Amino acid sequence: MKTARAAWRRLEPVHGMIYFVPEARRRYGDLGLSGRAGYFASRSAAFGRASAELIISTFYNFNPAFVRRAVVGAWDVTTPQQVLDARYAAAGEALRRAAIHELPALDEVLALTHRAAEAACENGQGRPLFAAHAALPWPDEPVLRLWHAQTLLREFRGDGHVACLLSEGVGGLEALILHAATGEVPVAFLRASRAWPEEEWAGAQERLRERGLLDGDALSPEGVRLRLHIEDRTDRLALPAYAALGDSGCARLAELASPFGRAVKEAGLIQLG
Repeated sequence: MKTARAAWRRLEPVHGMIYFVPEARRRYGDLGLSGRAGYFASRSAAFGRASAELIISTFYNFNPAFVRRAVVGAWDVTTPQQVLDARYAAAGEALRRAAIHELPALDEVLALTHRAAEAACENGQGRPLFAAHAALPWPDEPVLRLWHAQTLLREFRGDGHVACLLSEGVGGLEALILHAATGEVPVAFLRASRAWPEEEWAGAQERLRERGLLDGDALSPEGVRLRLHIEDRTDRLALPAYAALGDSGCARLAELASPFGRAVKEAGLIQLG
């Protein structure tokens, strides 16, 4: 399970950069999508003309009022297919800027990631955001095939993570606060990107303190235990994809993936500020 997590985490920047790069903002802007409308429309376009309520449900931790404001009129100015085309084009541009295509292990990393993604496609029940992306055609270009494969693995894991949060009675805002309490991601970034008002954030913090999950703004021992339980359970739910590689394949992918994630970061493709 640890090697599967390492394989996913080390390659995840290859997918995750799409939420930060200027190539994406520019292409969404060319379609008439300004602000966060580009993010919500691009990630949900695999559903078709996704409603705000569908986005709120499957993305899970965004302020619902913010989502509704952001997506008003999005499908009046463009189509899901145009947005998907723009997203893939932006991903290709950005990853080529990071020179992913020049890394010598590209073919082997693609083969391993493709195999895991195909295994995920055989286990898509109960994973709506993953299933929508799994129905999309595979690109021809190797760099885009790798991005698509990692996208599938990210959404496969993400849908499982939402299921774990729901089963533990942790709502979207509460999940953000518990994440912020780990110190892994700046609180300011989480609050700004998910657009929760200060009073709602404070109210959810107090509820988590009453549950014994927070001690001040930090995780309590019980909060640490719950976070570890959710992450371990998320790892287990992601295993149907990585089991196809076996322990040796996961270890090999984890080893080869590091230069890919590093190339993305060193090219400045992921900026939280």
